[in-house]
Amino acid sequence: MRDLQVLCIGEVLFDCLADQPGKSLPEVESWTAYPGGAPANVACALVKLGTTAGFIGCVGEDEPGNSLVVLFQEIGVDVRGIQRHPKAPTRQVYVLRSLSGDREFAGFGDLDTGDFADTRLNVSQLPETLFQGVSFLVSGTLELAYPRSREAIERAIQLAKQNHVKVFVDVNWRPVFWPNSDLAPGVILKFLQQADFLKLSDEEAQWLFNSTEPSAIAQRLPHLQGILITAGEAGCSYYLANNSGKVPAFSVKVVDTTGAGDSFVAGFIHQLCQQGTEALSDTETAKNMVIYASAVGAMTTMKAGAIAAQPTPEEVEEFLRLH
Repeated sequence: MRDLQVLCIGEVLFDCLADQPGKSLPEVESWTAYPGGAPANVACALVKLGTTAGFIGCVGEDEPGNSLVVLFQEIGVDVRGIQRHPKAPTRQVYVLRSLSGDREFAGFGDLDTGDFADTRLNVSQLPETLFQGVSFLVSGTLELAYPRSREAIERAIQLAKQNHVKVFVDVNWRPVFWPNSDLAPGVILKFLQQADFLKLSDEEAQWLFNSTEPSAIAQRLPHLQGILITAGEAGCSYYLANNSGKVPAFSVKVVDTTGAGDSFVAGFIHQLCQQGTEALSDTETAKNMVIYASAVGAMTTMKAGAIAAQPTPEEVEEFLRLH
């Protein structure tokens, strides 16, 4: 087995997407389940692009959990970090869709947000040897909402630091996941002190920092090597090794925005793994990395489902050639 370049830690779940776009929760007649969860999406997208990746998370000993593990294995994601919980079920989240393809999280059916297996990630079962030789650890912030999984993620960050692994955090703010969302800003801001790279949406940047300017956020978090702020159709602004700029969004026919940000993250990290973080100090190279990431994100919106829509490197090259 080739050495792992990236580890992704956090939630893996099924996004149950409403089959009837534009309908409210009581009006939806049927749902289609797609595998997802931001760190899981990133791991799958990386492998499809040709960067080796492993996933660390917890699923139930149930049919949804089994199918997620099988999917990872089929794609080629390293599954040695996946834990199974004997009682808690694999998470399913219900997602409403607007007519334009945008999403709104509509809860977890009959269960409470803290009832699922992903909240039970066990610190004592972390595969510590997996961190050796890895270049990046990718984490979101959803699992910081639950004491057990937060402890495991904090330990993973420690292991990353001990093994000189860069930490990439995608904030991925979802209030529905937090039992007490008032606690989230303080917890997340403290967590970001451990990050090397940060990706946020423009709404998340405004919420956490009262600014959508990457250079302004860099002044508050001077230890960061890079900040990426995505704004959907308005493109992406960035601050990378003192290079700042903005890249417009690609114009594509959007079917479903699920997982677009995760594919963007994967595209960017794939480029970092290929070219090295020192390449960011070159203005043109830094910009081209963001353009590549934007292309991977845009392509993912052109089909339904996060993982199913992720492109191959050949498809990305062809897309960039045409656009």
